[in-house]
Amino acid sequence: MAGFQVFTALLFALTLARIDPSTCQVVNGKVSCVDCTQNHDLSDIKVLVKCEGVKKLALASTEDNGFFKVDLPSDKTKPSSAGNCLAKLVGGPVQLYATRQNQVSQIIKSQEPNSYTISTPLSFMKSCPQNTNCKAAKPVGSSKTVDLPLPPEWGLAPSSYYVPFIPIIGIP
Repeated sequence: MAGFQVFTALLFALTLARIDPSTCQVVNGKVSCVDCTQNHDLSDIKVLVKCEGVKKLALASTEDNGFFKVDLPSDKTKPSSAGNCLAKLVGGPVQLYATRQNQVSQIIKSQEPNSYTISTPLSFMKSCPQNTNCKAAKPVGSSKTVDLPLPPEWGLAPSSYYVPFIPIIGIP
């Protein structure tokens, strides 16, 4: 009788092993380049997926052909529905230029079960578009510090550590 129970438990365990417990919802999409050559490498471009009411974000990196695949973010407290999810083109290994319309896309249901896709294409340019001001922002001021020469026999730290320090003397 004990052998029958072991056999039943083993059969039950094998049946459960074949069932995929993950009900993961996957977002598939493609990023395209407007002014690139035909065989341009589109790998390592980052796409961020954010759903309303979910604190977690999902980040995907594209393959060399521009396709990406990422799990839809969800909290343990509530499952996310793709009705209020967005995919956003975040950046890449080089400077990318994108308009706001081509940078963000709504996530919609796909024909496959537990699969979603983007509603509008995510596209970018690798060169600055005409009629726009793509110049870098003003450079930040110099971070060079003042370093006065001090005799080494004094044993003091470099003057840049304490020259800009102005003590504030308060009245008790």
